Amino acid sequence: MTSDLLALTLIPGLGPVLIGRAAAHLGSAAAVLEASPAQLQTVPGIGPEKAKAFFESRSAAREAAKRAVERAAAVNARVIGLHDDEYPPLLRTINDPPPILFVRGAFDHGPAPGAGGDRYPLAIVGSRACTQYGREQTARFAAALGSAGITIVSGGARGIDTAAHAASIRSGGRTFVVLGCGIAKAYPPENQPLFEQIVSEGRGVIISELPIDTPPAAENFPARNRIISGLSLGVLVIEAARGSGSLITARLAAEDHGREVFALPGRVDSGASEGANELIKTGGAHAVTAPADILAMLEQPARHAFSGTHAARYGQGVSTDAPLFSSPSPSPIASVSLGVATLTDTQKRIHKVLESPLSADDLLKATGLEPAQLRADLTILELRRVVTRSGSRFERAAGSGAMTGG
Repeated sequence: MTSDLLALTLIPGLGPVLIGRAAAHLGSAAAVLEASPAQLQTVPGIGPEKAKAFFESRSAAREAAKRAVERAAAVNARVIGLHDDEYPPLLRTINDPPPILFVRGAFDHGPAPGAGGDRYPLAIVGSRACTQYGREQTARFAAALGSAGITIVSGGARGIDTAAHAASIRSGGRTFVVLGCGIAKAYPPENQPLFEQIVSEGRGVIISELPIDTPPAAENFPARNRIISGLSLGVLVIEAARGSGSLITARLAAEDHGREVFALPGRVDSGASEGANELIKTGGAHAVTAPADILAMLEQPARHAFSGTHAARYGQGVSTDAPLFSSPSPSPIASVSLGVATLTDTQKRIHKVLESPLSADDLLKATGLEPAQLRADLTILELRRVVTRSGSRFERAAGSGAMTGG
């Protein structure tokens, strides 16, 4: 049960790997809590001293778990365990998933193929001390990808993280904030209104694996970064300096989690972009210059996420009895989720007039839209593969006619 897992996390000296190993070895979290010191010593990594200390801490841990559940409710949060249905499917597949998560807001994994707004998450990470270029490009990518059905994952920090969360919800998309402090804290403090907006408007979730009132501290962030990567199909790095924590996330994504890693090229004379540019130079990340680049490269991982084979193809984490999603599909990400999202009225207008290929000038005349509105809507329609471009002309994508009744 989740309460048993929570109690295990509150026993000093037990981390996610050892908790998972003990529960697997003895059969369940409850069995671990009931085990004798001799039984505990049969678990690889638990010696006599640790078994004795663990055994003596059990009662206090159970009481602390009860208080933690009550405290979570007091701050409008709840506790979910590794094998709960609500637990994020991709995160479950890494080799050290958090046994429990404290969560505010609601996940939208979806009960059926094609449903669920959180089925295709992408992490966007970067510098706290970002430049105007970094903020602008983060907003550009997060808004376009959020509009196209991608859930944006980041760490809630100043700079790139904040720009990614804010642009995602402005676009009507969803976002996950993974805190490096307890769920009762807001860090940085100025982001509390943003976090409250995400929860109150149903735009995503606030997540932490740490005890509820844990203050922010530098040592919390590396472990937090593995959750950001684990939640996501891929990681986009925007403006990371050398030694940046964002590069830790990128390394975890590529080496430990088998995720796609992308980086936005930055100025070659900017220290803020040294780490991101180095990732590209060394082959540690795909260079991307437009949101469509990411959608194209996420297509294959998304197919595996949809069919429930992502862990087998990319992950090295714990196994689960149930597949991530209930049935496979040969369809690419665009047709599974992105292309079937409801179009706005102006997007429907564009789609309707494209009975034959038209240039942008022709579309301006035919639709009566402002140039900026037309450019924005054409970008979204291309991302969703409802419209394709051939040279200077746009046309309906094959099979998209039924989507708008056009």
